[in-house]
Amino acid sequence: MTAISDLDIFARVARTGNMSAAGREMGLSPAVVSKRVSLLEDRLGARLFQRTTRQLTLTETGEGYFKRVVDILSLVEEAEDFVSRRNTKPRGLLKVTAPTSFSRLHIGPYLAEFLARYPEIELDFHLTDNFVDIIRDGFDVAIRIGELQDSSLVARKLAPDKRIICAAPAYLERYGTPKSLADLDHHNCLSAGAQDVWRLEGADGQKQLRLKGNIRSNSAEFVRDAMLAGLGIGLRSTWDIGPELKNGDLTIVLPQYRGSSNVAVYAVYPCREFMPAKVNALIEYLAELYGNEPYWDKELDAGKSPVSVAPARVAKAAKASVSAAAR
Repeated sequence: MTAISDLDIFARVARTGNMSAAGREMGLSPAVVSKRVSLLEDRLGARLFQRTTRQLTLTETGEGYFKRVVDILSLVEEAEDFVSRRNTKPRGLLKVTAPTSFSRLHIGPYLAEFLARYPEIELDFHLTDNFVDIIRDGFDVAIRIGELQDSSLVARKLAPDKRIICAAPAYLERYGTPKSLADLDHHNCLSAGAQDVWRLEGADGQKQLRLKGNIRSNSAEFVRDAMLAGLGIGLRSTWDIGPELKNGDLTIVLPQYRGSSNVAVYAVYPCREFMPAKVNALIEYLAELYGNEPYWDKELDAGKSPVSVAPARVAKAAKASVSAAAR
């Protein structure tokens, strides 16, 4: 019977496409990893990888084997967590994928407090605005912003995502301020990611607006910068542009409309009977931090800058982190 450790090595090589990278993750030399993979292929009587001088790719047999191995490793981790979760603190490597801007603004500043609370957790954050297959790529949890899609994954809502139409004063002075949704047909509307259609809500119900504009990007920060440069109108989240709204660099347009209320901030993770304690720790921490009315919206409604939110928590976290390091 194949050892679990060999399955783990195979899965890591499949994910990274590289013997050396898989070896670094496990503290093994590339030679050892290569030998273990070759022995596994010999034992199975099948070639799992196509090898070239530059990369490794899974064969058709390897693809099918990988899908089943991922499920097996997940069950093993779940079984181990079931045994230990009542008697141990959250611990171990926690692999997270999350949007770049949101992480920089609303996760990173609070990690000191999180790690002070859970010092035995190690964090590995992969920041991207693109979709990531968390099962195939080996992530424990993903932070996603959008509408829920049908999938085999489990989602926990962390916070609502309030989105508003806005533009820089310079753009509005040059091209005029739209008075209705129909007016937007004559304006340059900027697109972020796959945002070809704006799904809006107002007193007159739900509306869909197909965008007309000359700029689109997979980077939310790039689109925000284009708006600040006076290049067009955008539909942006309040967590992203709160400071710019407060200081007047951006102005709300058509305040009677907002983005679909179905869009929210979610934690998404594989379906398991027993959630790993380290995953539960992060999800509960973020849910507590944001709440039903996130701090960035409270501060914006109060006329304060969302970048200065919860200063006491950040300061306390920094102090706790320093104290922990001193110990």
